Amino acid sequence: MPKLRVHNFSLSLDGFAAGPSQSEEDPLGAGGERLHDWLFRTRGGKEMLGEEGGSTGVDNDYFYAGIAGIGATIMGRNMFGPVRGGWDGSDWHGWWAGNPPFHHPVFVLTHHPRPPIRMEGGTVFNFVDDGIESALEQAYSAAGGQDVRLGGGASTVRQYLRAGLVDELHLAITPVLLGDGERLFEQLDGAVEGYSVTRFAGSDAVLHAELAKSNPR
Repeated sequence: MPKLRVHNFSLSLDGFAAGPSQSEEDPLGAGGERLHDWLFRTRGGKEMLGEEGGSTGVDNDYFYAGIAGIGATIMGRNMFGPVRGGWDGSDWHGWWAGNPPFHHPVFVLTHHPRPPIRMEGGTVFNFVDDGIESALEQAYSAAGGQDVRLGGGASTVRQYLRAGLVDELHLAITPVLLGDGERLFEQLDGAVEGYSVTRFAGSDAVLHAELAKSNPR
């Protein structure tokens, strides 16, 4: 049965998924880019950026595990871009260049309808304005039997956790203290009680923690 998976979701030691004062110029907030340094040092991360080299080992293995068997992605509007309110003819096509790294259908949660945007490499951004369950249903349908990745940000992952819809969760805990920002584990109303840690794996850059639902769908 296809699953909803969260992968390579980076957290600071003090539990923040992004720093304070997020903006178009600083989408991850003050200091937030440091949470992802480990990923972009891997061979897979560099390959995604069109670069050569990079590390192998456990971090690189987790990078590739995060994209293996994924047929569609769900993300929140904040992960897609900084535009707020109605789209009003906005030409914003995401933080990525013309060929985003997804190469499959992506479903963006929003309160404002917008026609799909087709990008290079097979990525299609679809905008869903009727809730998280509808987005998940559409993503499963588009994934063709493969799993769906829940990309974030933190508020989007929290919504799916509260609804009990996340099957697997991979956290990358980084040796960074942000002091403020957006937390993942807050206002979950006991939702994490249904998950257990299935694996810890560390490198010199990050600690990987895998969690799974005790009673999967």
